[in-house]
Parts: sequence; structure tokens; C-alpha cells
Amino acid sequence: MTIGALSLLGPGVRLCAATHPLDPAQREAGHEYALPIVLGRNVWIGAGVVIGPGVTIGENSVVGAGSVVTRDVPAGVVAAGSPCRVLRHL
Repeated sequence: MTIGALSLLGPGVRLCAATHPLDPAQREAGHEYALPIVLGRNVWIGAGVVIGPGVTIGENSVVGAGSVVTRDVPAGVVAAGSPCRVLRHL
């Protein structure tokens, strides 16, 4: 997990790097792994946001409260929702 300088995380933010294989046999065998989460410089993550494995949030972006982020968010945008999507550019 990498969190850039000047980034802000609201209360109850969950950074969920752990994941499991899609293949049922591999899950049954207990396989599990993690993917990196990267928050760029000067990112603001609102309260209660859930960020999934392998997601990168670009620098200077804002993620609205309660969002579920399963895909990368580009730099310099406001994004929100479940699933999270870009609402506007900054």
C-alpha cells in the first residue's frame, strides 16, 4: 500500500488489498493473495469509502463519501458512487 504526501482519509475508510482466486478449486485449497493499492499525492478520500485490491487513485483526485472503488481513478477528478465513477474533472 502506498499513500502519497498530503493525502487525506476520512473516518471509516477501508483499504482492502487481500483477494482470492476466481477458480473454486484454488479457493478451496486456501489460496489467497494481495494486490497493491496506490493513492497518489494530495488525494482526498471521503468517509466510509471502500477501495478494492489493485486500485490506483491518481494525484489530486477526490473520492466521495461512501463510494466503492473497484477500478482505477485518474488524476485530477472527482469520483463517487457504487461502483465509483468519474463525475467531473478538476
